[in-house]
Amino acid sequence: MRIVVIDYNGGNLASAAQAARKAAIRKGIEAEVVISRDANDIRTADRLILPGQGAFADCAQGLGPELRGMLDTATASGTPFLGICVGMQLMCDYGLEHGRTEGLGWISGNIRRMNEAADAGLRLPHMGWNTLDFVPGAHLLTDGLTPGNHGYFVHSYALHDGAESDLVATAHYGTRVPAIVARGNRCGTQFHVEKSQDVGLTILGNFLRWTS
Repeated sequence: MRIVVIDYNGGNLASAAQAARKAAIRKGIEAEVVISRDANDIRTADRLILPGQGAFADCAQGLGPELRGMLDTATASGTPFLGICVGMQLMCDYGLEHGRTEGLGWISGNIRRMNEAADAGLRLPHMGWNTLDFVPGAHLLTDGLTPGNHGYFVHSYALHDGAESDLVATAHYGTRVPAIVARGNRCGTQFHVEKSQDVGLTILGNFLRWTS
């Protein structure tokens, strides 16, 4: 299996790649993991991973029109895609961090500040471990997990106005927070799977076995 971690001058690329290697070993999958923005690497990838940390607008600018087009083409042809944190957020219609910035438009909704949490007296960013709520067996990505398992979150902005049919798991931080989304062969986690220890490696391993 060839796994490509998308290089768009963002953060967490090396740690995401290392977590993918560990997940492949745990699943008994012989895998090559590369960090690349090369068109041929993306076209021939068996799995695509887009990590993200920082602001939505900066990460979107890092992708640029060329990488956006390559990701559109690869995923439209069926290549499974996993977005992590801002990588997940970029899957939606648009973000409102530092002005309006267009997303990839793969799922409905927008990314805006978690004002509900702030209004409830909770600190932003939402940082640390939080429980995941989901229906067991509803999606392969959560196979082997139990509701109440924890993911590691670091974010002040979250998906709003998304489709219920895209929600795989949620968390709660002053309000319901979309934690895992999926539509077709494109999925994403708001939390950092590469920092979520056994839970994160389980999800990554499920992603490597996943066919939508």
